[in-house]
Amino acid sequence: MLHDVADATRRYLNLLDGDQRERGLRAVTDNDLRHSWSYTPGARPGLVLGDLRRDQRKAVHGMLATVLSPHAYAQAAAVMALEDVLDHREAGHRDRHSGDFWTLLFGTPGGDEPWGWRVEGHHLSVNVVVANGRVSATPFFLGANPARVTYRGRAVAQPLRLEEELARELLDRMGPTARRLAVVSDTAPHDIRSGNSPRTSPSEPVGVTPAQLGKPAGELLVDIVRFYFDRLAYELADEEFAQLDPERLHFSWEGSLRRGEGHYYRVQGPELLIEYDNTANEANHVHTVWRRHSGDFGDDLLAAHYETSRHTGARGVAQNG
Repeated sequence: MLHDVADATRRYLNLLDGDQRERGLRAVTDNDLRHSWSYTPGARPGLVLGDLRRDQRKAVHGMLATVLSPHAYAQAAAVMALEDVLDHREAGHRDRHSGDFWTLLFGTPGGDEPWGWRVEGHHLSVNVVVANGRVSATPFFLGANPARVTYRGRAVAQPLRLEEELARELLDRMGPTARRLAVVSDTAPHDIRSGNSPRTSPSEPVGVTPAQLGKPAGELLVDIVRFYFDRLAYELADEEFAQLDPERLHFSWEGSLRRGEGHYYRVQGPELLIEYDNTANEANHVHTVWRRHSGDFGDDLLAAHYETSRHTGARGVAQNG
């Protein structure tokens, strides 16, 4: 798995000329830049897909497809394509385009030093760091506007459908007592609460726990978490899932329970934050994110790497770990 990720990254890197390398490559120790992420429209550091050659664009997609599971790569590709749909709906006023996604490398594969990359634009942010033979890929953001394109009331395109449907199924499986614990507010926030903050910290958990849900609903809550983990290639997802403590999960819902009205949910754990929000554009504009409190941007892997380097006297002792 790790070799596939490194090979895909080298394939892209080898296609860049000198000027592109200068603009598209930064040090993995540039923590300010690595932690500076966003899911809103606008230019980013790095190389924009729309300016790349066809083979270079395909190489960027190859990087994504290596880290992501097949269904999540399809979701990401659909999210990127929706920029043209949204631009048409807005009559071109904001000049959106499906090529408006940026790639930035942090270091290069090879040797023992950490490296990584980010692919990001409106409604997509995948942040990858590789260190000590492990891969980190959070924050991982997917959004969609429009979230649902319909024909005569039936969905034609809805790339984040299961993110909503699984949570609604969980609400349906709950008994009345558990649902009263789960629904913590009648009003949904206007966006995910963590926003594009560089760090998150565990907050007081709210909502309902697996023990309060009972077995069928509790198992579905764990399945929802697994579904978000399975945005990654399955070997990577298995590693994440192995670290999960299911008994310490909390699920909470805010906003309306009726379809087509604004709603939000959150899944919390000691190291886990999953947020889903669908409130804007008459509840047809979805934001979702998966974050790890101490592991976003590979910070846990990098800290372990630099600590090992200090003990062994390897190069990197003076780096900002």
